[in-house]
Amino acid sequence: MPGPQFREDGVDVHLDEDGKPRIVERRFVVEDAFAGYRVDHYLKRKISRLSRTKLQQIIKTQLERHDGTRLKPHSPVAQGDVLILRRPARPEPPCPRTFEVLYRDGDMMVIDKPAGLPVHVSAKFYFNTLTRVLSERFPDNPMQICHRLDRETSGCLVVACNKSVAARLKTAFSGKRANKSYLAIVHGVPDWTDRVIDLPLGLVDSETAEIAIRMEVRDGALPAKTTARVIETAGDVSLVECSPITGRQHQIRAHLAAVGFPIVGDKLYAHGDSAFARYCDTGMTPELLERFVLPRHALHAASIEIEHPTTREPVRVESSLPRDLRAFLDKRSLPSTNDQLAHTR
Repeated sequence: MPGPQFREDGVDVHLDEDGKPRIVERRFVVEDAFAGYRVDHYLKRKISRLSRTKLQQIIKTQLERHDGTRLKPHSPVAQGDVLILRRPARPEPPCPRTFEVLYRDGDMMVIDKPAGLPVHVSAKFYFNTLTRVLSERFPDNPMQICHRLDRETSGCLVVACNKSVAARLKTAFSGKRANKSYLAIVHGVPDWTDRVIDLPLGLVDSETAEIAIRMEVRDGALPAKTTARVIETAGDVSLVECSPITGRQHQIRAHLAAVGFPIVGDKLYAHGDSAFARYCDTGMTPELLERFVLPRHALHAASIEIEHPTTREPVRVESSLPRDLRAFLDKRSLPSTNDQLAHTR
């Protein structure tokens, strides 16, 4: 039976053919390393974007073990336990559900992922994901996404057309045999043109941090290195081209913030855990939008070069700066009204 047709923003994607909410189910199989953990501490590792208050509410109302046992936040988990979160689907935040294909052959393609479309399932997105959209657009091909981009990051994303190709492409990424460049709009004007940011990054302590997905610079963490080059300045912001030499989580966002030039619109690294948690709980409010400046962080995957999994020839694909970010830069370049008046006097 063909699936229902959804509006472009996917607003009605949570409803079935009869207009009733679908049932959303997520399963977690407890790994040996987490045996004995409290269930709330375990799920904090698995759904790290949620605040502790929200997570405890979910445990009380939506969680059960595979044998039907209801759990409390302090209940311990054992290796092999299957934890099931089950709830009626909710309306999902609107997001784009289309994308441009920048390159495609029989083995792979590179798409231009729009900002706002998450790659995988998360707390707020179940149907509005790139994996779901790919399955709808290419129902006869088992498309596999080969690396990650944050939901708010736009640009080049490599997708494999079958499992064997996916394995080869993922190995290329894990083996640092893919060259990626990003464009970021940052607060401030650096006093350098080119630099290498060489600062070790590690995940914050999930037991103490409010938001457990944040990376921090600290001694003894994993080596992390990013090249950065200023491309353009526009008033009090700058366009910076970055290339990650290593591949740590949130590397570019964390590195730019660490050297004093956080990305515009970056809720976590430019504004901190509390602001990010508030955004996750309430969504974008006018007050938060005024504070964040942009509704999404200004990071774009501008190019990727990788060896073709079959021909072994290099494949290079580029994506230009999206219109929303270009318009933001152009607007910041314009002189203010006061400047214009002063100039005419």
